[in-house]
Amino acid sequence: QVQLVESGGGLVQAGDSLRLSCAASGRTFNSYAMGWFRQAPGKERDVVATINWNGGNTYYADSLKGRFTISRDNAKNTVTVYLQMNSLKPEDTAVYYCAAKTPGWGRPGEFDYWGQGTQVTVSS
Repeated sequence: QVQLVESGGGLVQAGDSLRLSCAASGRTFNSYAMGWFRQAPGKERDVVATINWNGGNTYYADSLKGRFTISRDNAKNTVTVYLQMNSLKPEDTAVYYCAAKTPGWGRPGEFDYWGQGTQVTVSS
């Protein structure tokens, strides 16, 4: 059974940091690209950051470069993906989703496995 389980969200103040985690199991996710996306109330889901299978290639939304860092730990049975978020702003408030992309599936930037999301709320 495929599972992507996010954790680490919560309520913080502007300027604080949070680290989100995503535990992915049920597939050989150490060969999958992984990503973090977010959806704010009333807005579409947007990409935050993505990372390739071995962590050697990362992508960030332009507005988040320098504040957010994506990383991964390819353990044998469970891959964990992290999103370190620094200097958080109220506009970072959103539900954050972890996603995985099967090698060769879909178009670039499309992901086929999704977690349930974790809420991040940044107060001013």
